[in-house]
Amino acid sequence: MQSLKFDSAAFLTSAAKFSQCPDDTGAEVAFAGRSNAGKSSAMNALTRNSKLARTSKTPGRTQLLNFFTLSSEGHRLVDLPGYGYAKVNRNMKQDWEENIGEYLAERNSLKGLVLVMDIRHPMTEFDQMIVNWAIETEMPLLALLTKSDKLKKGPAKSAFLKVSNELHSRAPWLTAIMFSSLKKEGVAEVHQWLNEQLTDPDEAMIADTGEE
Repeated sequence: MQSLKFDSAAFLTSAAKFSQCPDDTGAEVAFAGRSNAGKSSAMNALTRNSKLARTSKTPGRTQLLNFFTLSSEGHRLVDLPGYGYAKVNRNMKQDWEENIGEYLAERNSLKGLVLVMDIRHPMTEFDQMIVNWAIETEMPLLALLTKSDKLKKGPAKSAFLKVSNELHSRAPWLTAIMFSSLKKEGVAEVHQWLNEQLTDPDEAMIADTGEE
């Protein structure tokens, strides 16, 4: 069995609330992040589809959970609503949990979470909240440090190592990858991580040897 074909990703449905989500079967990985962290651009780069996840000049406008199917039946990517572009307010945690907290807590097919962070501004209050949730639930989490092309090589590497070391020191199922949608840096590594979460151990072992 070859690895999942991420360039075959196609829109499935949107959900304004948990009860509208598609059947809770198979396996899916969700993408979360601040609205200006480059989440849509990252998903587009990973699927080689510039129109898959809509990018907007007004980040944070979309408040829906968007589901995308992959080539293999039962495998999905989920674009979660971005946390607002505006400055953090005291009700940030409450507002965000009200929108997608039920999804994170109740979705049995959720096998992993990609937390998208701007490498220049990592581990915000929002990011820390998601990391803490992943630790409590033992959910595999990948910190995707986007916009690495915005920094010179030295500072980018330093920022990456700081986040990576912090995550590894807190839980073995937390990891980080440096990423650039523009230069396609980190795409292959993210594909491998997604394969590992979306397939069972036997399938993942085979998938890692497949060609995309």
